Amino acid sequence: MTLKQQRLEFEDAKKIYDSAALTFHGVDGFDVYNISIPFERGGRRYVFGRVERREEWVRSWVRLFEETGPDEWTVAPDSMIYTLEDPYVTEIGDELVLGGTHVQFQSGAYSTFFGYFFRGSDLHDLYYFTTGPDRMKDIRLVPLADGRIGVFSRPRGAGMKEKFGSESMIGFTVIDNLDQLTADVIANAPYIHGIFGAGEWGGVNQAYLLDSGRVGVVGHICYSDREDSGQEIKVYLNMAFIFDPVTRESSNPHIIGSRSCYPPGPAKLPDLTDCVFAAGIVMRPDGKADLYSGVGDCRAGRITIDYPFAGHGEIVSIGKWEERRL
Repeated sequence: MTLKQQRLEFEDAKKIYDSAALTFHGVDGFDVYNISIPFERGGRRYVFGRVERREEWVRSWVRLFEETGPDEWTVAPDSMIYTLEDPYVTEIGDELVLGGTHVQFQSGAYSTFFGYFFRGSDLHDLYYFTTGPDRMKDIRLVPLADGRIGVFSRPRGAGMKEKFGSESMIGFTVIDNLDQLTADVIANAPYIHGIFGAGEWGGVNQAYLLDSGRVGVVGHICYSDREDSGQEIKVYLNMAFIFDPVTRESSNPHIIGSRSCYPPGPAKLPDLTDCVFAAGIVMRPDGKADLYSGVGDCRAGRITIDYPFAGHGEIVSIGKWEERRL
């Protein structure tokens, strides 16, 4: 079954319990999209968001926003501004790791991009510590049950398509600590096969340690399509799967969100009208999950869905896992 057919089946059977567009204050004249998952620090709830003018491209900043109301976020005063795109966060021990894409220019023109990583126990004093491989986005970290750190990579390019048929792959490797996170380690992560079909691409957006020892993954999976008008579009879908870091087997890949699940709104470009770029999920007291996502490369939204890792374990924090190990 093609990804487009899977999407149509998902649309027919989807269960979306709530849907909202996020509002951001303090950045008038700028869009905020492709946010991190919401996270807590010092008793307050935050997100990092990509901030960019609608008419501009590859001229983004990442800023910190504090929750100030239901689905409302306000820029945190005096917080650091990062020259990054598409931020994400992971808690490793008592440290917060912030990652994002840094675009480089030479002689005034776009040149290349890298993943940049920042770390620290103080949200307002994160420091840069390493860089990913040239032209690789969507590098993600996850604490593992044995105390080590899992690293997901996402190589993409003509070489991937020629060798595997898909436009990108997902790799996975394990490191003992953050000091071992280097471009070479990421680039050499062995691939996970069977996630993407011919012409598809995607990657990991957020990964969660489950109490089964496995990893629940929220990511994006994509394909190219053409509208009835003839306009070529890039279809980005929210997806999830289960990964076993010991056996390296992936299972239960499925779509968990599409553009129609979120409130209607504009897109940055005509080919991005069917684009949602997942941030990740946050569990709710009722057992359902709030899925956060960038929408159309110019907004951010939230939908409430069933827990996407049901039957494979519950999400645990690394602190709770350490208590279980003791």
